[in-house]
Amino acid sequence: MEQTLVLVKPDGVQRGLVGEIITRLERRGLKLNGLKLMQMTRELAEAHYAAHVGKAFYAGLVEYITSGPIVAMVWEGKDAIAIVRKTMGATNAGAAEPGTIRGDFAVEIGRNLVHGSDGAESAAREVGLFFGDDGLVSWERATDRWIRE
Repeated sequence: MEQTLVLVKPDGVQRGLVGEIITRLERRGLKLNGLKLMQMTRELAEAHYAAHVGKAFYAGLVEYITSGPIVAMVWEGKDAIAIVRKTMGATNAGAAEPGTIRGDFAVEIGRNLVHGSDGAESAAREVGLFFGDDGLVSWERATDRWIRE
């Protein structure tokens, strides 16, 4: 099964959308393996966004993601990365489809509520950054046979 990192960014936490975001991912059939409310340190933010170093928006991105609490989660399932990204909607919230998290609750790219890993390699790196080697719970869900063939 594939795992992916999802972050509810400071705007999502401040707006009280954590439960809504979790509900949408659970309803898609994904399984939660890790969850924590945290204040992201500057060092963690810089490591997380290392691919964007040197880009014009990098400093603002680090400043924003460390400006308030976030919720970090790991979701698991077949094609979890693609399912999460589809459920989140387009990065530019103004272009996100209705029915997606960003399409329903966000209006601009700078306050787009959530982050999701963009591929298997970044998911593995990001899950490691936020949860380490022993921060996840592996468990059997009784409803899996009703979600997957």
